[in-house]
Amino acid sequence: MDAFISYLQSPWAIVIALAVAVLIGVLIRVAVSSRRRSPDDVSLQPQVQAPAEPRSDAPADAPRDEADQPRAGPADAAEPTVEEAAPAPEASASSIERPEPLRGRMERLRERLASSGSLGRAILGVLSRGQLGAADWEEIEESLLIADLGLEATDTLMEALKRRVAVESVTDEARIREILREELLALVDPDMDRSMNLERPQVDGSTKPAVVLMVGVNGTGKTTTVGKLARILVAEEKSVILGAADTFRAAAADQLATWGERVGVDVVRSEREGADPASVAFEAVREGVSRDVDVVLVDTAGRLQNKSTLMDELGKIKRVMTKQAPVSEVLLVLDATTGQNGMKQAEVFAEATGVTGIVLTKLDGSAKGGIVVSVQRALGVPVKFVGLGEGADDLAPFDPRGFVDAIVGSAQG
Repeated sequence: MDAFISYLQSPWAIVIALAVAVLIGVLIRVAVSSRRRSPDDVSLQPQVQAPAEPRSDAPADAPRDEADQPRAGPADAAEPTVEEAAPAPEASASSIERPEPLRGRMERLRERLASSGSLGRAILGVLSRGQLGAADWEEIEESLLIADLGLEATDTLMEALKRRVAVESVTDEARIREILREELLALVDPDMDRSMNLERPQVDGSTKPAVVLMVGVNGTGKTTTVGKLARILVAEEKSVILGAADTFRAAAADQLATWGERVGVDVVRSEREGADPASVAFEAVREGVSRDVDVVLVDTAGRLQNKSTLMDELGKIKRVMTKQAPVSEVLLVLDATTGQNGMKQAEVFAEATGVTGIVLTKLDGSAKGGIVVSVQRALGVPVKFVGLGEGADDLAPFDPRGFVDAIVGSAQG
C-alpha cells in the first residue's frame, strides 16, 4: 500500500492523470457539439445568425422527419461566424454578375428561333405550289403534327387555311405567308396575360413577398430554370431569396446555391439530403418575410406524374408556404422536346398545384414549337417563359408575335 501511495506521488502519475483529464474533456465537448446539431437543420447561404431554439409558430400540418423545427442558420458554435464565412464586401461585389436585360434576351432568342424555321419553310413550301391537292394538304397536316401542335389545333388550323386559300385563290407568296401568320397567331393567342404576378400582397396590414413555386418532372431543367429566373428578377432590380426544397437530389441545393452566388442572391437550404421539403419551403418564405424581399422563388423535387403520393406532397408544400404568405405563381417547367407526353404531365401538375403559367425549355421554334399551342389549350394558362440555350441568360418572357414571326419569317429565301 505504501508503494502504491508513493507511486501516486511520483511525477509520472501526475502526467498520466492530466492526460486522462484532457481526453475526457475533449470527448465531452465533441458529444455536446454533435448533440446540438439537428439533422434537419435548414440554413441560409451565405450563413446568417439565427436563433438556436425551435420556432413555435410553424404550421401544424407541416410534415416533419424530426422533432426539431427548421432554422434559418446553423446553431453550432463551431461553425464560422458571418464575418468568417462571408467574403469581404469588395470581393463579394466584384464577383457578382450583372444579368442581361430583358430586351437583349428577347432579341437574341428571336434570332435563334428564326435560324431554325423548318416548320414555316415546310408549310409555305406546300402552300406556294398553287392548286393544292389532297396529298399537299396531308403533307401540311403531317408537318403540324410533327411540330406537336396537337390534333385539335391542327384540325383548326387546317380548316382555316383551306377555307382562306380557296376563298382568296391566293398564289402570291407574300399573301400566303400573311395568312399563315394570322392563323398561327390566333392559335398561340396573343391576348393571354403572360405577365408574372409579382405584386406584393397585403396580409393583415403588412406587405408580404411575392411567392413563386416551381414544379416539374425530373430532367426538364427545373433547377437551372429557377436560377435563370432569379437572374431575370435581379435584372429587373428585385430583391430575391431562393428556397432549395428539392432535398432528394444531392446536387440540387448546391446547384441552386451556385446560381444564387453569381447574382448575389441567398439560398435557404437543408443540410441533410432527403430532409423535409415542406420545412425548407416554409423557412424560405419566412426568411423572405423577415427580410422584406420582393420575391421568394422556391425550387421543388422533380416528380413523376404517376406518383400520387409525391404529387400530394407538392400540394402540401404549397399549403404550408401559404401559412407565411400567399403563393402568387405556380410555374410548371416543361421540356418542349417531350412532345405530347408533356401534355399529360402538365395536366396532372395543374390538378395538384393549380399551375398559373408554363416555362418551356429546349424550345427550338421549328420541330417542336407547336407545343406552345397544345399546352395552352389543354390547361388554359399561358406560356410565360421560354428557353432556347444553355447560357445563363438564355431564358426570356414568351412573345407570341415574335414567336410566330420568327417561324413564318424564317421561311423567306
